[in-house]
Amino acid sequence: MSKISVMIPCFNEQENVVPMAEQLTELFRTQLSSYSYEILFIDNRSTDGTRALLRQLCEKDRHIRAIFNARNFGQFRSPYYGILQTTGDCTIMMCCDFQEPISMIPVMVREWEQGTKIVVMQKNSSDEGKLMYLLRSGYYKLIHKYSDVEQIEHFTGFGLYDRSFVNVMRDLHDPIPFLRGVVAELGCKIKIIPYHQEKRRAGKTHNNWYTLYDAAMLSFTSYTKVGLRLATILGVCIAAVSLLVALIYLILKLSNWYGFEAGTAPIVIGMFFLGAVQLIFLGIIGEYILSMNQRIMNRPLVVEEERINFDVSPDE
Repeated sequence: MSKISVMIPCFNEQENVVPMAEQLTELFRTQLSSYSYEILFIDNRSTDGTRALLRQLCEKDRHIRAIFNARNFGQFRSPYYGILQTTGDCTIMMCCDFQEPISMIPVMVREWEQGTKIVVMQKNSSDEGKLMYLLRSGYYKLIHKYSDVEQIEHFTGFGLYDRSFVNVMRDLHDPIPFLRGVVAELGCKIKIIPYHQEKRRAGKTHNNWYTLYDAAMLSFTSYTKVGLRLATILGVCIAAVSLLVALIYLILKLSNWYGFEAGTAPIVIGMFFLGAVQLIFLGIIGEYILSMNQRIMNRPLVVEEERINFDVSPDE
């Protein structure tokens, strides 16, 4: 009997973990009864009642497993690590907020049964704010255009991964993995299925402008060279314009030595402009260096505090 793993990262999701576990259990009981299964929650150091509820769920059902992180390891490392801890013939990753519909799981499994190794769920519409959706669309188009790898637009990680691809992920040893980029770069036999992203069922989103910026810069520095190339190209262009302006000023001064006064305004404006450009590109270069530094340190993805139900078989 084939085994399906469902991996769910969570952080302060006390309103959602129990309904999520109940609905997944019911789904496997009714629609996917021919499969063995495990449901793995990886908790990223929640500060509410999430962990207590997960303990109760694990006590009642051996199919439910939990990993408690020693601290919050961020939105990329913890989910990636959770996928590596699954034991199924395929792994489905989804968030705990019900924005990603559980009803799509049988659809993904059917594609997997037909030989698809990776099923990517792609948002084609969303109940989130129109401004946020528009900004995300612009970001995806930008990264898609300039990436060395053809990226998948509006892909959040929600999807199914065959065990063969999970083993590829396990062999990467990347301390700051970007799952969406890994799938686009190394995945094969990919099937893209559109879906509508619903509103969060309960609780507050943990994403903010900083976390979104962090995600954008990780993909930007991992899969594009445009930042560094743009610095070089813009530097050459500014140098050429500066030389041209200098020649024009020299000609005007030589042709009207006593009447032409350049003043200090062009000098001040030029200094502020060049200073701003330098600071911007120092920041971009710093992002690349930060990404390199984190990989060179090669720290573990996650440090576990506790894991539950890994020493028992769900089917016993």
